[in-house]
Amino acid sequence: MSTTAPTTATPRVADADTKTGPVQALLRRRGLAKLLVLAVAAAVLVPLVHAQWPGTLWPSDLTVDVSGPLGKASDWIIDNRDSHWLFVYFLGHLSNAVVISVRAVYLLLLALGWTGVVAGAALIAWRVAGVRLAALTVASFGLCGLLGMWVPTMQTLALMVVSVIAAVVLGVFMGLAAGLSDRIFRILRPVLDTMQILPAFSYLLPVALIFGVGVPAAVLATVVYAAPPMARLTALGLRGADSGVMEAVTSLGTTARQRLFSARLPLARKELLLGLNQTIMMALSMAIIASMIGGAGLGDRVYQALGTVDVGAALAAGIPIVLLAVVLDRVTGAAGESLGGDAEDTSALRGWRGWSLAAGVTVVVALASRFAGRLEWPTSWTVDIVEPVNTAKDWMVDHLYTGVPVVGGTADWAAHFTTWILNPVRDGLQGLPWWSVLLVVAALAWLIGTWQTALTAVLAMAGIGVLGVWDKSLDTLAQVLAGVAVTVVLGFAIGIATARSQRLERLLRPVLDVCQTMPQFVYLIPVVMLFDIGRAPAVAAAVVYALPAVIRITTQGLRQVDSGAVEASSSLGATNWQQLRQVQLPLARPALLLALNQAVVLVLAVVVIGALVGGGALGYDVVFGIAQGDLATGMVGGVAIVCLGLMLDRVTQPTARRESGSKKGA
Repeated sequence: MSTTAPTTATPRVADADTKTGPVQALLRRRGLAKLLVLAVAAAVLVPLVHAQWPGTLWPSDLTVDVSGPLGKASDWIIDNRDSHWLFVYFLGHLSNAVVISVRAVYLLLLALGWTGVVAGAALIAWRVAGVRLAALTVASFGLCGLLGMWVPTMQTLALMVVSVIAAVVLGVFMGLAAGLSDRIFRILRPVLDTMQILPAFSYLLPVALIFGVGVPAAVLATVVYAAPPMARLTALGLRGADSGVMEAVTSLGTTARQRLFSARLPLARKELLLGLNQTIMMALSMAIIASMIGGAGLGDRVYQALGTVDVGAALAAGIPIVLLAVVLDRVTGAAGESLGGDAEDTSALRGWRGWSLAAGVTVVVALASRFAGRLEWPTSWTVDIVEPVNTAKDWMVDHLYTGVPVVGGTADWAAHFTTWILNPVRDGLQGLPWWSVLLVVAALAWLIGTWQTALTAVLAMAGIGVLGVWDKSLDTLAQVLAGVAVTVVLGFAIGIATARSQRLERLLRPVLDVCQTMPQFVYLIPVVMLFDIGRAPAVAAAVVYALPAVIRITTQGLRQVDSGAVEASSSLGATNWQQLRQVQLPLARPALLLALNQAVVLVLAVVVIGALVGGGALGYDVVFGIAQGDLATGMVGGVAIVCLGLMLDRVTQPTARRESGSKKGA
């Protein structure tokens, strides 16, 4: 029997493999299996749904009118701000602390005078990165004064200082908790993920509702928006500490507190400084946008100028914003590179004596300017660019907007883009049955993730319909899709060219550096000058804002492709095009998917702000709610933007966790 059993069992197994082979092959292709499950579910559910709610529009039966409760809630908050214990004993003190802090920093800057501020900033830049960055700092601050924007610049700087300090403290505490506790890390990770994909607009209404329109609301919105990068990078640095060093420190009998301050934090120094850099840049971007809810400074000047389509005034305030962003980015970036290095610098200007010398020189310069009566920027040293810029804008309207031979004008391009792309995409989305949109979202999210990913995306999209802003959300989605398509085509093409040419990369690097440091608000100024107002200019601003990130991620992804695979394909006689299409692009797929995800998130962020230049849709509801005090309308638009951002992120971001989960399942 022992000799016959194997001979009789073998053909049966072979027969079973033959019969179930195609099914097993189908099941191994997880994407097809997921689509098959969705198709079966749709075949059962769609007829039932269509019978209950016929038509393509979101059913009114599934819509919840939240404007009434939101209106009552906002009225209750307004009526009880001066009496309820929550406001009197907590939020009121928090608001007062913010006002006092911002005012103290602002008065300190004014007390230093323009010479003291310039000297202090230049000395800090000199100590961190040398003479060239110090000269750039002096020129940047000098140009802010030359444009007549010294006082608004100091107001923005005061908001920035308070916001960054608070965001760093909050982020470090959250990062410490997440870095030292696996449970807290698992709890905070989805929260921080969600916070980082939300457009900046979505933070304005909640804080305006609680704190009212003013400086406290602007600062607290900035803190909430800018804290997640600090928290994530702090946790990353603490969790990534070298295990060998930690074991050696532990073997010496150190306590947990000693290990934290003597080993973990020093090892995480590079991540902490990178988090500080990202927090500063996000705080500057948000502080400018927060001008819509009472934040004074340069952002308020841009906001007021865009409201009246005064391009000259907007540019006069926008240039200092860009200069401030470039200086802050360069200084913090240089500090991170310097302190993140392994070599120790024993120069006197790198120790406490250097800082003492810088502080002393700043104080001396400030006192000298005070005794000389030169605290304020001299009015005779200002240049008015408002009239020349507006004159140039009027010339462009007369000569470049329309009627240009052969190529047409910029207004013609915007009109064609709206007519041929934006309108068809919007009408196509709005013409689809609502349940088909949910099916497409579920399919896309499940194909690159898990069923939890798909469920989150579908619930987020359904939440938009429940809020009663389905058509407006699809209008915003159409603008995002059009912007992402243009961004991806241009970004991938330029990224591929940059990956193949060192010279082109050197030429583009300073341009991309400046573009990536500019706050979102600033991109609206040139598009208004070129295209006037409308949905097309809003999409154009979004494309320009998202393009640098896509180019850089694409370039990096292609250059990190295994050189052995490229050399092997070259030895087989493959052309450059064949190497790109069959080797480099497939191996760089994770980077390309990350570039797509970043394009979606960044385009959405600016498309929403594009309501200020005629973008309409959900962004208009938020702007209308802030401008008219209709917090119910603004809150509904803000929540819908959050849902749209969450859905778009889930359908374009296959994380390592989801991929590993899929591999385990396979």
